[in-house]
Amino acid sequence: MERPVLIHADVKTNTDELKRRFHNSFDLTVRELTVGGVCAAAAALEGMCSDEIIAETLLKPLTNESPQGKTALTEYELEARLYKGMGVQKTCAFDEVCEALCRGFLVLFLENAGFAYLFSVQGYPKKAVEEPQTEQNERGATEGFTDTLRDNTALLRRRLQTPFLVFEKLELGRTAHTPVAICYLSDRTPADLLEKVRNRLSVAKLDTLTGAISLRPFLDGTPPSLFSSTGFTQRPDKLAAKLTEGRVGVLADGSPFALIVPGLLIDYFQAEDDYASNVFYSFFIRILRAVSFLISAALPGLFVAVCDFHPEALPPGIMADIAAAEARTPFSLMTEALLIHLVYEIVREAGLRMPRAVGHAVSIVGALAVGNAAVEAGLIAAPMLLIVALTAVSSAVVPKLNESVAPIRFCLIILGGAAGSFGVFLGIGLLLADVCATSPYGIPFSAPFSPFSNKAQADSLWRRNMKMLGEIRQKIGDLKFG
Repeated sequence: MERPVLIHADVKTNTDELKRRFHNSFDLTVRELTVGGVCAAAAALEGMCSDEIIAETLLKPLTNESPQGKTALTEYELEARLYKGMGVQKTCAFDEVCEALCRGFLVLFLENAGFAYLFSVQGYPKKAVEEPQTEQNERGATEGFTDTLRDNTALLRRRLQTPFLVFEKLELGRTAHTPVAICYLSDRTPADLLEKVRNRLSVAKLDTLTGAISLRPFLDGTPPSLFSSTGFTQRPDKLAAKLTEGRVGVLADGSPFALIVPGLLIDYFQAEDDYASNVFYSFFIRILRAVSFLISAALPGLFVAVCDFHPEALPPGIMADIAAAEARTPFSLMTEALLIHLVYEIVREAGLRMPRAVGHAVSIVGALAVGNAAVEAGLIAAPMLLIVALTAVSSAVVPKLNESVAPIRFCLIILGGAAGSFGVFLGIGLLLADVCATSPYGIPFSAPFSPFSNKAQADSLWRRNMKMLGEIRQKIGDLKFG
């Protein structure tokens, strides 16, 4: 193991080493100055620090004239001049100096000191607190996480004003040491759950962490599943609610998303607006989301299976119209379903990745080309187009499950075209087995339905009123096996 390079007593040697490590990058600024009669040098990365904070709370008090009769200030007198609200640290290692510079700190070297001061004067550009675009609420809070870890922890702290809220900081990434925070409530989170999260993050071998979502594969269990057992959100209020259940949150600098460990399947069918509505409407909406998920995943496969293998299941008039429409197309029903759903995924991805102004145009052109032109040309039958439209609308009801639903949909279409309804229900059975077998932290992904928890039914598909719900202190640890 290499010994760390220590800070030299000579200021010139330290600044030369700093320039060598940053390869004389143009944004590295080094300024020589005199602090209390002592030669010094201040270094910072341009654009990462606030010029106003540096000038008013750091350079101005440090460069004031020394008291008469004194040639140099003592270390205690020097620190007494600094603004007390500014984070000040000391280090003797050059590696820590380089890491601090990359995070927006200002580094101060003093002659004959053998250490460096690190001043927290960050002032890099950052996104303001806005309403999250991926989780719209009608009557909920409008705050969303930003790209800055410190702002995100403050937003969460404002929601949970309790000393039991704990943030543990670690760094991930061999090249870019990205700060990551593990957040939890110490009085509610199971110790074994917290330890497993710590262990999985500590062994995450990443060169660069591009965002919190990149950590999901490390937090998910093995073997891999179609569904991720790690939830995510952009809303501080939602993360705060999950932490009160004893779950663990993970925040990463540079990412507006927070991870929730563990995530349950029932979480995808719940929204913050449900708690602003009466219990009957909340129950209706949650059932609607669950039905929409089933439609988006299984409807195309069931349609292919019924038309090819079980035409007697449909009324004769409807079946005759479907048969007449399909007789004019050159493809089999299964091939037609696969092709049109593939085109739908292409159009969806294009509309998602293109700029917003162009994305709407791509969606309109795709709808006209696939819908009107394909039907008139006899390539696609109108009943199949209706099935695709219903499937697309249903998949938008639960957008977070789309990455799981898309492959399921294609698999069920193939099973339905190959083995009829038996193949579709076999696929659904395998899907249920996958859901029930997912339990990376000892807490089933299918909870609270499998295994059934009577207490947890107070806030599953059916939600009790807030008077009764406030008295029930449900913990995630209560859903463990056994």
